Amino acid sequence: MNHLSPSLNAETQFADINGRRLAYRTFGSGRPLLLCVRFRGTMDSWDPLFLDSLAEQGLQVTVFDYTGLGQSTGEPTYNPAALAKDAIELMTTLRLGKTIIGGWSIGGIAAQIVLAQAPQLISHAVLIGTTPPGPLVRSGEQLFYTMAKRENDFDDFTRLFFAPHSPASREAAVQSAQRLAQRTQGVSPAVPFQWAGQQLGDAPKNPVFPSEAVLQALKTTAIPVLHLGADHDIVFPVENWYALNGQLPTLQLVTFPQAGHGPQQQYPRAAALHIAAFLAMRPNL
Repeated sequence: MNHLSPSLNAETQFADINGRRLAYRTFGSGRPLLLCVRFRGTMDSWDPLFLDSLAEQGLQVTVFDYTGLGQSTGEPTYNPAALAKDAIELMTTLRLGKTIIGGWSIGGIAAQIVLAQAPQLISHAVLIGTTPPGPLVRSGEQLFYTMAKRENDFDDFTRLFFAPHSPASREAAVQSAQRLAQRTQGVSPAVPFQWAGQQLGDAPKNPVFPSEAVLQALKTTAIPVLHLGADHDIVFPVENWYALNGQLPTLQLVTFPQAGHGPQQQYPRAAALHIAAFLAMRPNL
């Protein structure tokens, strides 16, 4: 383990909430940021360099395992409203105060629900490689649904989270995988791919996230919203966010070149710096 890494050295803690235990880790100091992880992800799916770079920007970062997944107990589900409930209840239990809510992939859907349901708890929303609510101008690729239902090797990792046509992106995949392997103690168990695949369906949906209430919240909120995306996200194409330009009054968009569904893994330091710059924005109260 890297003894200079705050995230790798953070100990797993547990919060007992309404009959289940949510596993979480907190590190860094400053403004609170709670991160909701991707499909089939656990606390250990976040690239340590990205997390450490966030802590370097003066953030107190909390990552956690959803109910029933990883090291958390309870009945697992990928219903986004249940994932958002985990986040809201953990923020409240830990008394984080006004919090930056972040989320990657399905975690970004959960983060949008948190913003809509508990805006009083949120100062900013940071969305990574996710989808907006409502009809989409471009659907994801079938390849994701194929990979999501099997055990993934390094080739799958590269094709999903990076841009395999780019030598620089492939090299970034190697480096990110090496960083992800650094934690060897207290690692959260992987989400069973058989169970996860059953929750997903067999083909891309449009919309993925059919919530008029959340779309209306995004159209009327004063809370600043940032989406970090990539130019070749096979799961949630970034074009769907650009289609909402002019409709979402607080939305900012950053798109990384020659990157895939994990832009913060390919550009961990740059992603953290973009987030830090975004957090200088104040709500339009």
